[in-house]
Amino acid sequence: MRENHFDEPVAARSDGELGHMADAAAIDPAVDVLAELAGDGPALEFAVGTGRIALPLSERGVPVRGIELSQAMVDRLRAKPGGETIDVAIGDMATTRVDATFSLVYLVFNTIGNLTTQRDQVQCFRNAAAHLRPGGRFVIEVGIPDLRRLPPGETLRVFDRTTDHLGVDEYDVVDQGLVSHHWTRLDGRWHLSSTPFRYVWPAELDLMAQLAGMALVERWGGWDRTPFTSESRSHVSVWELPD
Repeated sequence: MRENHFDEPVAARSDGELGHMADAAAIDPAVDVLAELAGDGPALEFAVGTGRIALPLSERGVPVRGIELSQAMVDRLRAKPGGETIDVAIGDMATTRVDATFSLVYLVFNTIGNLTTQRDQVQCFRNAAAHLRPGGRFVIEVGIPDLRRLPPGETLRVFDRTTDHLGVDEYDVVDQGLVSHHWTRLDGRWHLSSTPFRYVWPAELDLMAQLAGMALVERWGGWDRTPFTSESRSHVSVWELPD
């Protein structure tokens, strides 16, 4: 089993650390796109967490299931209204299978980077393809690494700084990795959490999709479907399993 970086006490703080990502302005556009792509079929969320996306998507009438490594995160999902309707398999999103096929599999909020080797990320794409019906879609939301903003010889990049949060990414450009450090003030106290990631480029993701038998059909600069350009700091990409 993969090392779990989202068990207690991280899971206990997870919703409080979401910041603007917990706002309707961040959630609704994502749910709009995912509901449209799911159509009349069910959806599967890899790394479903506490249900930030799964719950509102389910409220739109899309049957949603999930795969999640952290039981502590799922416990918080279960405690929310409607949480009991989301069937979750505890396990690794790169390898865990559920006994069903879906019109949509999705993975949001940079979570592909929680798989810290290229091999595991490739396996995640293969796992997504194995769960898709012919013509089904696999969607990933992920940021673009800020390497252009990293001066030569430097490894640290501050990506967020507010009165209640400081976020610093520590890059390892040799092994295409980073550790994301978060200092968050909750209830008057500062908490530190550090999580390893593997950053990945759009072209690399397209090759992973090709290895899994899927092809790119859409790429936007965000859930509002803005064009993806050289200045985009993140992307939402959609790959399709051939019908």
